[in-house]
Amino acid sequence: MTPESGSRVLAVGVATLDLINEVADYPPEDAEVRALAQRRARGGNATNTLAVLAQLGWRCAWSGTLADDAGGRFIAADLARRGIALAAVERVAGAATPTSYVTLSRASGSRTIVHHRDLPELDAAGFARVGLDGFDWVHFEGRNPAETAEMMRRVRRLRPRARISVELEKARPGIESLAALADLVLVGRDHARAGGGKTPARALATLAPLAPQACWVLGWGEGGAWSRVPGAAPRHHPAWPLARVVDSLGAGDCLNAGVIDGLLRGLELAEASARAVRLAGFKCARPGLDDLIDAALATAGVLD
Repeated sequence: MTPESGSRVLAVGVATLDLINEVADYPPEDAEVRALAQRRARGGNATNTLAVLAQLGWRCAWSGTLADDAGGRFIAADLARRGIALAAVERVAGAATPTSYVTLSRASGSRTIVHHRDLPELDAAGFARVGLDGFDWVHFEGRNPAETAEMMRRVRRLRPRARISVELEKARPGIESLAALADLVLVGRDHARAGGGKTPARALATLAPLAPQACWVLGWGEGGAWSRVPGAAPRHHPAWPLARVVDSLGAGDCLNAGVIDGLLRGLELAEASARAVRLAGFKCARPGLDDLIDAALATAGVLD
């Protein structure tokens, strides 16, 4: 399957305003430093994943909530610029856009995030207003387990042939229960470690029995990623070699997008995961997500 065949991807999650300060080195406590550069960007795991998938040629839509302030208008304009449709997005009057204050170290490429939010997340009642006709893939951020589970069940009822993925990024009470409703579970290293998975092998051994029907992909930063199909041993996919990390912000979202893209194209999970790891590593050598795929296509070995 290729993007030209008209497949559509819906992602459900939060969208944020990212205020990114680049500094020479990460400052110590109680320090005052000058930012070398500053930029404003639209962030959020689900919308970042869609931003990459749209560049890969898929028709994308996002469902979530937006505040009726300048930040909300900025997010909506950025999604429109990327060709990402708004699927019954709820506008919340009097709310403030969730904002992430990001300190990006040029020395290491690492990012430290302080996030503030005072905006209700999309619930199952809001998602019930989203038309699902034509969507071949629906991706969920693993957040409120009870509400998200009801959304996933609705997709399964109304679009039984659509594939469902869920991201387990952070440790939230009961979030692992969502895996049983998914075809693909995308796990972040922070979530795995919080559950006692000090190594990828141990993490997958603990998590996979929760959803034996699902495919699993576990991102491990500089360690690459691990994938597992039902009934098989985990496969390791080494990280893309980098001379220097420039910007790791959004690398996990690139990994998720790469896996979804590969599976939509008919690749086996191991091949899709290896390709996604290369794309995520390649992104770490570049600031932001703009023009990422054009650059990757022009670089041998990334999306080959």
